[in-house]
Amino acid sequence: MLVLVAVLTLTATDDPRQLGWIALLAVAAVPAFAVPKHHFWAPAGRAAEVVVTSLAAGFIAASADTIGRVDAGFGAEAVLPYLAVPLLTAALHRRSTEGPVLLGVAAATMVAGGLISGSWDEPGYVAACGQWLVLGAIVTFAAETMRQLLQPPEPTPQPYAEATRLLTQLRSVARSLPGATLDPGGISEHLLEELHAVAPGHRTAVLSASGGGRLVVLAQRGAERVDWEVTLDADSAIADAWATQQPQGANRSQARTHSGGEASSLVVPLVAGVRTIGLVILETDAAGAYPSSVVQAVTEVTGPAALRLEAALLFDDVRSLATNEERQRLAREIHDGVAQELVMVGYGIDNAQATLPEGAEETAEELRTLRGEVTRVITELRLSLFELRSEVDRNGGLAAAIAEYARTLGTSAGLRVHFTFDESTARLPAATEAELLRIAQEAITNARKHAGASNLWVTCTVDPPYAEIEVSDDGKGFADERPDGRYGLTIMAERAERIRGRLKITPRHPSGTTVAVVLGTPPRRDSVRESVSAPEGE
Repeated sequence: MLVLVAVLTLTATDDPRQLGWIALLAVAAVPAFAVPKHHFWAPAGRAAEVVVTSLAAGFIAASADTIGRVDAGFGAEAVLPYLAVPLLTAALHRRSTEGPVLLGVAAATMVAGGLISGSWDEPGYVAACGQWLVLGAIVTFAAETMRQLLQPPEPTPQPYAEATRLLTQLRSVARSLPGATLDPGGISEHLLEELHAVAPGHRTAVLSASGGGRLVVLAQRGAERVDWEVTLDADSAIADAWATQQPQGANRSQARTHSGGEASSLVVPLVAGVRTIGLVILETDAAGAYPSSVVQAVTEVTGPAALRLEAALLFDDVRSLATNEERQRLAREIHDGVAQELVMVGYGIDNAQATLPEGAEETAEELRTLRGEVTRVITELRLSLFELRSEVDRNGGLAAAIAEYARTLGTSAGLRVHFTFDESTARLPAATEAELLRIAQEAITNARKHAGASNLWVTCTVDPPYAEIEVSDDGKGFADERPDGRYGLTIMAERAERIRGRLKITPRHPSGTTVAVVLGTPPRRDSVRESVSAPEGE
């Protein structure tokens, strides 16, 4: 455009001195050309282009009229086509308010340039300026409309269709993974095995976020189990590594129960994209054990592992959300459907009993038996609803959730419930706690329904990543097996396998059964925290 207006100007005026305006235009165009998206210099450059073009129009028109090359001020047509450049650029950059401002500046400057140069009295000058102001307005206001018309319409979001597509892809990817697993605990243990070959460590662990500003232990190795600092607001290398996303070294242990003495610790964040998803902790009982060369070797291992662990954690979240939503949906359907219908059946039986004629004792007895059975089924449904809606509270913990369930079922069945809890302040992953709760619920339900017991003993030991839940009763054991009981045992075994736990079913002396699920290996230290043993649910 600069070349075009230069040629037109020279043709209209036959005066090389007028090319100075074109040189000024070239200088004014530099900011908008060099930094087109800058919030200040780009608009300032476009405003300068408009001012120079509008001023030049008056002087070039006067020069052309003087030599008689172009009559009545139409010489302004030589430079005014350049006005489209800053106006179109502003429109393409979606500067909706800049275009009208530039048009106003152009109109005012054309008037000023015409008055200074003496071209304002020429009808041709006014006509040329008006014509290009109209064309500039069309460029300004039509460019955005044309851009929207040419842009393909964005598809309407279909959340369920998109979720189905992504979950299908996830399933295909999961099946192609080594071992076809997306288990955070398994991936974390494999990572610790890899790190054992490149860095010294008496104690190592993989931690992940659980919400509420706390971390959970996904996997741990070492001669003894330790209580790591799992809060992110403490003054520790763990908190610093999480916040800075950089490896942090320290000359002290990151465990709250360390006995003291020389220790070196290295905390490496597991970063996927821009998000910290976990931490790897390495500790050894020696000073200066983690120089920069070891740190580099560790980060080369943890880098690829972070993506694998993120995929596993996301898969766990999706599965937990889907499971919880399905449990809530089933609870709503049972409550609003079959439970209400059974209540109405019970009312109908009551009405039938009330209207029986005298002497129909046999029919009355049958109705009483039927009413008792309906009441029993309604009670079972209410307990099932309670089980479906039971969750591990983020603040209460696994032991509190199991205790609440055992109290409720024990009260309904007339059982004496004895609790023994040894729960660390550290937490298991949410998905693991949920599976352990369901296993405990099934074991307690089986004891209530089939064992004919008088007492129930519930023991819960949690020392992440180790956990053991044990449910014992003094009933008749498995001498009288029932199909639904066997199905419950199968479900418990599947749940235990899903979290890499072990289900153990043994007879209890002198009578009854013990069902236990064990996760990980037991700690190699003797400590009992928050231990409670109370009869009758106290």
